[in-house]
Amino acid sequence: MKGYMNKVINVNLSTETIESIQYDDNLLKKYIGGSGLATKILWDRKIYEVEPLSPENLLIFMTGPFANTPALTSGRHTVVTKSPSTGMFAESDAGGRWGGTLKRAGFDGIIVEGCAKEPVYLWVSEGNVEIRKANHLWGKDVFATDELIKAETNQKAVTACIGQGGENLCWMASIINDGKSARASGRCGTGAVMGSKKLKAIAVHGSIKTDIYDKAGLQSSVRNIAKQAREKLAGLTTHGTSGGLFSFEEMGTLPLQNWKGRERWTEGAQAITGATMTEKAFTGNYGCEGCVVRCGREIRVEDDRYGTIEGAGPEYETLAGFGSLCLVSDLNAILKANDLCNRYGIDTISTSACVSFAMEAFERGILTTDDTDGLDLTWGNAEAMVTLVEWIAEKKGIGAVLAKGVRKAAQTIGKGSEEYAIHSHGLEFPLHDPRGYMTCSIEYAMSARGACHMSGVTHGFERALTMPEVGLKEVPDRLSTDKKGELTAKAQNVVGLFDSLKACKLMMFAGVTLTDLLTWYNCITGETVSMDEFVKTGERTYNLKRLFNLQCGIHPEEDKVPDRILTLPKDAEGWGTKLPPFEEMRDEYYKTQEWDEKGFPTRSTLEKLGLQEEMETYFGTAE
Repeated sequence: MKGYMNKVINVNLSTETIESIQYDDNLLKKYIGGSGLATKILWDRKIYEVEPLSPENLLIFMTGPFANTPALTSGRHTVVTKSPSTGMFAESDAGGRWGGTLKRAGFDGIIVEGCAKEPVYLWVSEGNVEIRKANHLWGKDVFATDELIKAETNQKAVTACIGQGGENLCWMASIINDGKSARASGRCGTGAVMGSKKLKAIAVHGSIKTDIYDKAGLQSSVRNIAKQAREKLAGLTTHGTSGGLFSFEEMGTLPLQNWKGRERWTEGAQAITGATMTEKAFTGNYGCEGCVVRCGREIRVEDDRYGTIEGAGPEYETLAGFGSLCLVSDLNAILKANDLCNRYGIDTISTSACVSFAMEAFERGILTTDDTDGLDLTWGNAEAMVTLVEWIAEKKGIGAVLAKGVRKAAQTIGKGSEEYAIHSHGLEFPLHDPRGYMTCSIEYAMSARGACHMSGVTHGFERALTMPEVGLKEVPDRLSTDKKGELTAKAQNVVGLFDSLKACKLMMFAGVTLTDLLTWYNCITGETVSMDEFVKTGERTYNLKRLFNLQCGIHPEEDKVPDRILTLPKDAEGWGTKLPPFEEMRDEYYKTQEWDEKGFPTRSTLEKLGLQEEMETYFGTAE
């Protein structure tokens, strides 16, 4: 097939051996690439049986057929592994230039296994792979590591690094690529897995072209859509993803005060929203490879407490997490917290959730200053928030407890604090309130990696999106419960195609359809895949992820969200919110997936998807 380099590197750090793997066309047709192919690799190697931070776990970096082609937003890759924070399937997507550069270096992906005897990094360039010592890099932050590695290799190299968060095995550690542009494989603790292998970084560089079957046809289709994308997403170019924060407060979908806030936060939202950041800190924007939107924000501010803060500005999730979730309206403090997360290499969503959880525990007397080494964790204390971010990354004091996420922290602290740990399957909630988007409660519970708003982008479907190819022809009322389980199931199945092709999901808001994606895929690969086959690929991968999690010991009874989300109304004046009828929608979700009433995939469904071999492994184990 065209569109692939037909090489995946397998690096065993324990034995210091490197081999090249080729996957046949039939497997690539069945799983495409990205998280689809990586899921199949995890399954075949029985990674569901291993401990997440053991040498036996795999850390897989994978591109798809769109990388290093003219397809829009093609500069993406995924990192797939078994998560230390959830104990189940983990994937984390990242933009930037690393994915396309890996392909130009001659490879579709990298599989890392084992554990090095001492810190190392990988140098991948023009078809060659080297394991290099990294003792001198251990202990350094992401930005310093990036600069030092480029000085040792090539100034045009692109790095994917861990900081001290990954070295310290924080369960929310991320992998940061593209240096100070700080594109993150942020969720699920991928950086902790990388740190457990003593792998500091992977640097890539190359100039090898990807063979495209119909480049002229691809370019023609992309040209027709690119102008439309620029126009429809002009707001993202101007204010980034954070531009909607103030509107979300007005709608009632902005979470407040560890998800318990029930009063308007209008002034606070105005103080930290994207337009305010543009006015007070913006210096320029940047985009990922293949992107015409350029939503990345470059910021610079001077602050008496923190000095100069500059670099990649926060996305919406970060502003909301360190802002409204902690009731912090100090924009500069949020910019500092974001910068620390980027440098240390820790996920902003999970880290901010841990801070807000600690603030509520402090408010309720579960934590006192004796537990926090005198740190005053009252709501809105910006300086304490920034300090706690550092402590989590360094595993210092109460930060060492929080570094394993809210579920484990609550289990450690006890005293009823489990009630205030907001997560699904151990992964902290992203910042879209299910009481304002009915689908989000189901999406968070049913996402294969734990609470995730990008596994189906269902909040987008409840505001603006349609996908007529799978029957999602109209934008529903976000507070209606009619067919929301069905919507979530269909959206998660087909949005998984973006994760296998490696395309940015923001393109859906630009009007890019499944039909467009299929056109690009066929132009690149030379295949003549039908829409039915294309959609079935996403459903197949999603079901395999479900089987993987069941093999990890995850039970469908854990498909749930915290009681707070289902019982505590957000009833301030002007908000349109509602308590989601979770069980009703979950049952509809199971039915749409053609699973049984308890949430287990059935033999007939797996056979329909061509998963007979995986089915026999699963049912053989289950029986």
